[in-house]
Amino acid sequence: MPTDRIPPLLERLSNARPSLRRSEAKVLDLVMTDPRLVVDSTMAGVAAAADVSEPTVMRFSTSLGFDGFQQFRLALAEALALGLPAGLSTIGTDDDAPTLTAKIFDHTLSSLDRARSYLDPDAVDRAVAAILESTSIVLIGHGASAVIAMDAAQKSVLFGVPCVAPDDPHQWFMSVAMASPETLVVAISNTGSTRSVLEIVQHAHDRRLRVVALTGSDDTPLARLADIALVVKTFENTDLYTPTVSRLAGLVVVDILATAVAVRRGEAHAQDLARMKSGLTAFRRD
Repeated sequence: MPTDRIPPLLERLSNARPSLRRSEAKVLDLVMTDPRLVVDSTMAGVAAAADVSEPTVMRFSTSLGFDGFQQFRLALAEALALGLPAGLSTIGTDDDAPTLTAKIFDHTLSSLDRARSYLDPDAVDRAVAAILESTSIVLIGHGASAVIAMDAAQKSVLFGVPCVAPDDPHQWFMSVAMASPETLVVAISNTGSTRSVLEIVQHAHDRRLRVVALTGSDDTPLARLADIALVVKTFENTDLYTPTVSRLAGLVVVDILATAVAVRRGEAHAQDLARMKSGLTAFRRD
């Protein structure tokens, strides 16, 4: 993540406990258990609810990088406006449909907000430039990542070049082996450690093809191998019922790339897209 960015509030809350005093950890527990109470309370009210002193609440707030409790409370209110943080929306077996609906939306929204905060616009710009310089795109990914690859392939009209998302690793290999020098390889893996994906990326490098990666961390093997790494951080966890939010965030990043490329291709491309859209509307009505 670029050094000039401040991590999202939940990120700071998740990482804060080891550095907190025992009394400050009680404030953290209250925030994680009942964040809306904290938003609606004064510093004295939070201190009473957490059974600590008001100076402890102030120290807790400043330890997270805020000037004081009021600034922390406002930041927490903004976070809650996007939905409860992912760590507070764990699904329970007794949850009814309305509760499940709220928790899944909360988890998804907070995860997308994290992805937005971490996505490097400079990396996006470099990836757009690489697409514009390519004559075709090969997209590879397993499982949920394959869904992202297929979605990107469907946006070939926006990218303005042929896009393929082969079904299996053998087809990945053949596509890369037969690719022209101007082909761009887009490798998608949230873990960034899928062996077959890494092998194909290495094969692409052996053929001197450029590689763009969509991955969940800037410290994955895939990120280190790629020429351009788009880091798509989400609150993915091991909860049995948690939706695959990394897939949703990846789809959003594909939309960003496709839209940016289409805009950069200029007015002639825009007119072609408009004619296509108009014709497609008529075709659907026939």
